[in-house]
Amino acid sequence: MRASRDPLHRTLVGSGTMVTSSSSIQPTEGPAFLRDFPSDQSAIIEEALEGCEAETLEHARAVAEVLHELNLDHESVTAAILHIRQQMSARPPENIRQQFGPSVARLVNGLGKMDAIDEYRHAATSPGKDRKQMDRIKNLLLAMVEDVRVVLMKLAEFLVRMRRMRALAADVRTDMAHASLDVYAPLASRLGVRHFKWELEDLALRELEPETYRQIASQLQSRRGERERFIEKVVATLSEALADAGIDARISGRPKHIYSIWKKMRDKQLSFDQVFDLRAVRVLVDEVGDCYSALGVVHGLWTHIPKEFDDYITHPKPNRYQSLHTAVIGPSGRTLEVQIRTHEMHAHAEYGVAAHWRYKAGGGQREADLEAKVDWLRQVLEWKEHGGDGEDLLDQLDTELLGDRVYVVTPRGQIHDLPVGATPLDFAYQVHTDVGHRCRGAKINGAMVPLTHALQSGDQVEILTTRNATPSRDWLNPNLGYLKTARARAKVRHWFRQQNYDENLADGLEIFQRELKRFGISEPDRARLAARYNYKRFDDLLAGIGRGDVTPGQLAAALQDELPEKPLAPLPRPRRPVAPRRDGEVRISGVGNLLTQIAGCCKPVPPEPIVGFITKGRGVSIHRSDCANVLRLGSAERARVMEVDWDTTGRDTYPVNVQLAAYDRPGLLRDITTVVANEKVNVAALTSDVDGREQMAHVRLTVEVTDLAELSRVMDRLSHLANVVEVRRSG
Repeated sequence: MRASRDPLHRTLVGSGTMVTSSSSIQPTEGPAFLRDFPSDQSAIIEEALEGCEAETLEHARAVAEVLHELNLDHESVTAAILHIRQQMSARPPENIRQQFGPSVARLVNGLGKMDAIDEYRHAATSPGKDRKQMDRIKNLLLAMVEDVRVVLMKLAEFLVRMRRMRALAADVRTDMAHASLDVYAPLASRLGVRHFKWELEDLALRELEPETYRQIASQLQSRRGERERFIEKVVATLSEALADAGIDARISGRPKHIYSIWKKMRDKQLSFDQVFDLRAVRVLVDEVGDCYSALGVVHGLWTHIPKEFDDYITHPKPNRYQSLHTAVIGPSGRTLEVQIRTHEMHAHAEYGVAAHWRYKAGGGQREADLEAKVDWLRQVLEWKEHGGDGEDLLDQLDTELLGDRVYVVTPRGQIHDLPVGATPLDFAYQVHTDVGHRCRGAKINGAMVPLTHALQSGDQVEILTTRNATPSRDWLNPNLGYLKTARARAKVRHWFRQQNYDENLADGLEIFQRELKRFGISEPDRARLAARYNYKRFDDLLAGIGRGDVTPGQLAAALQDELPEKPLAPLPRPRRPVAPRRDGEVRISGVGNLLTQIAGCCKPVPPEPIVGFITKGRGVSIHRSDCANVLRLGSAERARVMEVDWDTTGRDTYPVNVQLAAYDRPGLLRDITTVVANEKVNVAALTSDVDGREQMAHVRLTVEVTDLAELSRVMDRLSHLANVVEVRRSG
């Protein structure tokens, strides 16, 4: 495949970023890569290419070239070609298994499952997640776990599409660019295939931020001659010094890809000139001992910059990346980054799981490394074993594949990586299910912390367990922040499913009654409530609540939605509706821009059903539909009831009265206000009194919340304060 003739793209190739454009791709006379395969294997690949139309043939050859760069076997190349023929309606062979063998057929089938990856982003964000979609995404992961070559083939196929996307419609290019950043580049990074990740990010940036991309590329080009002369001088000086020290090394300039330059400039608020590692070299040696010897030579030649040294050989990253990183003041007083590693470390750093095929000697260790690379996928799939549903799977995909990671260690030095925001309880369940079930405390770096503590990279985590401990239902309440990962939540739910039905029923009834009392909600239609969650009987719903299948937050939202309609006199026929108000809390049907105010008696909150009442001289008062004052209106006053609806674009928060009862203690009010402040909720009013005889404190506060979900979270947090007996909504 020929390089692009676009001057800008030649600049990128010179800077180490391989980019091609669709206009530059010319049909080749024959796939040159076939010469590197034995004749019998190349014949199989040529057979797969037979019958392809020109466009299909060129695309299939381009993908095969990329796979060849990874040194994947002929079965992978053949399967990729056959899959492309299926996609592009090029009439693939009718019986792939019979013609090409079971291994190729299995890979083609796996690639077919991988096509579901393009549905992932839509499924993860869509309000309705249908079961068939979940099954396709599950099949995607199963295909990846079954044979990791499948995901490498899918990445290669998408990379070629990205290289050729300039001929596509603008909306298609934009969608592909987002898919590259959202799914494919993180997937390549997770599997360690870094040069795929770099190119996918650069191509996406070129599409999404063309002007920024062009500016950085132009600056790289304008400094290219200077940078190359500097690197040549560094390489010559370092080569001579290493040779004098008896170290056999290969030294090259290390390219910085455009996306990483842009990201560093954006994240650290740097100018282009302040990105010091634009000038960098990489030293490859034969043995681990040579790495440290070479490091001594580098530090002997130039002044080391403090705090710019990382030893990833002694302490590898969780993805098994190994290298020495240092930064020095190089020739002419310019900063220089130096990476030092063995040839084998470099192969693993660049190709990740693909290095399994590039370095086949000593296969036992390579196989162990490969298994470690894809173990995270197997962990994701454990959601099925523990009864997780489709939503759990999508949550787990978001955190495991696309989210940032934190890296923590056990007291024995084992490294674990978890999503940002993960807690010691998440860590306990990752170590072992039984450790999670029996967890009762945690130490971070030797100090006791709450189980809701957010882990940070570098933390040493010690889990404290007791023999007879069991999971708490509070762990399943997302408002309390015990668990971040869907995998851990699925394990807790699975434990509760195994418990006695009668016990779950009783616990569920207690939670249900508590929520009714907390929100001041009258008895809902139980049959409709059960049907909402696909339960035939209300008792089964209560058992589901007790097991944790339905969380208190979900129940609170359902209770609001399922309120029975209150009997009201017919509303007056509204006049012609007007445009929604832009400066208030509600939009009013049939009136102009009248003054509105939230009624103090019931203080409604979105999305509660509301009505408006036309007052004398004070505009329209907004009440909950089931407000006692509205229900007691006489027939004459009912004519002043108006249809209204929420318009949250004009007002972000709504006042709600909350009443709290607790055994009095020092610091109670301080803790209450701290909890509310931590939730970033404003306290509009607060009063309290203490019953001296019973030593009970009664606190009434008005909080300003955006919706019921936020109110539920605040009340959950308050209810877990020490000495608190009850928290409920009032008024």
